[in-house]
Amino acid sequence: MINQYETVFIATPVLSEAQMKEAVEKFRKVITDNKGEIVHEEDWGLKKLAYPIQKKSTGFYHLIEFKSEGAFIEKLETQYRRDERIMRFLTFKMDKHSVAYSEKKRRMKNEQNQKEA
Repeated sequence: MINQYETVFIATPVLSEAQMKEAVEKFRKVITDNKGEIVHEEDWGLKKLAYPIQKKSTGFYHLIEFKSEGAFIEKLETQYRRDERIMRFLTFKMDKHSVAYSEKKRRMKNEQNQKEA
């Protein structure tokens, strides 16, 4: 069964912009190569962490919303664990309310951007 998921990962702050883009591209490819469909993506940039992780106080945050089979999540999380650039990650299955909220939020953001243009 196809479900919708949201995954956020935190990459180490020592990466250059090119290395960060490379990491994001790797995980996008892992999703699409496994018949996943990327619905939405947000680069949250460098943010301060609530507590130090691996002696780092900041990290690059990236969110990917995608559709895929449930069995794929384990593969994705294994890839996160094997990548030394990734300090933390969280993937969760979105229920219909989460999906509706996310779509509404994007729609409102698009309308806001059009008004500003």
